[in-house]
Amino acid sequence: MLRYRKAWLAGGWGLVALVAYLSLMPNPPEPFEFHMVDKVEHGLAYAAMSWWFCQIYQSVRIRVSVCAALVAYGVLIEILQGMTGYRYFEYADMLADSIGVLLGWLLARTALGRAFVLIEKIWR
Repeated sequence: MLRYRKAWLAGGWGLVALVAYLSLMPNPPEPFEFHMVDKVEHGLAYAAMSWWFCQIYQSVRIRVSVCAALVAYGVLIEILQGMTGYRYFEYADMLADSIGVLLGWLLARTALGRAFVLIEKIWR
């Protein structure tokens, strides 16, 4: 059980908000000009969110629900981007998001899935 669960949840929701902001802002920062790097960025963002929340929720059933919600979130963001008039709807982004969610879930099943527990042990 995480001692600072509310703080970890707040951080996770902060990531969700950051992804929404960066996904829907008119001129997002583009550190690289290569199209495929955009897909890697999508994958990393969704992997981070999935890994983060999977550390908080240990139940397999809840983890599956969280991952399904993150995939749906990626789809919703793409739909909203298509409605903006200045961003684009892309199926490839949805795929990259979904792969990222899966990678985050898999990462949470390794020793790195106990990072928050270890951090809390250090803070005590």
